Amino acid sequence: MLNSLGLNKSPQETTVCIAMSGGVDSSAAAAMLKKEGYNVFGITMDLLKAPYAPAKSSIADAAKVAEQLKIPHQFIDLKQEFAQKVVDYFTNSYLQGLTPSPCIMCNKHIKLGFLADYARKQGADIIVTGHYAEIRLTSNGVELHRAQDLSRDQSYFLFDISKQNLQMLRCPLATYSKEQTRVIAKEVGLEIHQKADSQDICFVQNGKYAELISDLRQDFKPLPGDIIDTSGKVLGQHKGIIHYTVGQRRGLGIGGDVGILYVLKIDAQHNQIIVGSKEELLQKKLRITDINWLGEEHPQEMELMVKLRSRQAVVPATVSFTEDKCAEISLHTDFYGIAPGQGCCFYQDTRVLGGGIISPF
Repeated sequence: MLNSLGLNKSPQETTVCIAMSGGVDSSAAAAMLKKEGYNVFGITMDLLKAPYAPAKSSIADAAKVAEQLKIPHQFIDLKQEFAQKVVDYFTNSYLQGLTPSPCIMCNKHIKLGFLADYARKQGADIIVTGHYAEIRLTSNGVELHRAQDLSRDQSYFLFDISKQNLQMLRCPLATYSKEQTRVIAKEVGLEIHQKADSQDICFVQNGKYAELISDLRQDFKPLPGDIIDTSGKVLGQHKGIIHYTVGQRRGLGIGGDVGILYVLKIDAQHNQIIVGSKEELLQKKLRITDINWLGEEHPQEMELMVKLRSRQAVVPATVSFTEDKCAEISLHTDFYGIAPGQGCCFYQDTRVLGGGIISPF
């Protein structure tokens, strides 16, 4: 008989590694599986270093939770790996005029990369996270699906993990709301049950990413350049491309009677910001690269739903695949503010079939 994590073992025979961040979600997941009788141990990744380490770290909270739950716990130092795979990716993307999604890279390379490899070496059968997403084991293999509470769904951030690591992943909170998760933590006496959700990218404090990039890349000096419209007319000066993203309308600093303008494109090669009206921000065509496919065999063309930003709704699209891990995507409806560098996640109903990175246009 399969246990609740889908393995043909009893819970007592199943070794589970919990990726413990010190937050409510992973702590509640640990409490749930400990209560079910699984052989649980926790691992907390030490990721942040100066100049992007916060004044108060959450990793001490993880150790306290493990002590309260009476489960083994250890820290692993992945600061160097995180800097290379996530922070460098983030800064380099902005310097190229892109708008990256570092959480996608963190899940791919760190949480479900280095951590998964380490957990296997420690004898783990399964790795559990506090993500709000669903893992289903089917006759076709492992499948990734959206969480039941779509307002909390985090499947978008998991589309780029490998099938091997997806096979090892379980997300016990798939059917829970955040309020229910807090109740689980409270019922077992965890002091962190009222801990606030993190709002920003973990290594960017108060959303000041341009300041962080300047601190990390002191060899790079953001140069002012032209803000132009689609006809090439110069409307003003920008203060460096790292301060802008596609879709932005505030803080452009353009004087005169030009109306409301939005960033349409960031041209890093020519150090220009191209602006236009909201109607000019609309797009139906895009191209993506570096596709990670989580489905079975796929035809050359598919009708899918796609998500182009983590907080945007899915939209219908025709996805035409090429042989080089790329795809041309035709949206069935206009979309405001497609940002190169962001992830494009494929959905078929609730199932995640993979995705790729939006390329410059």
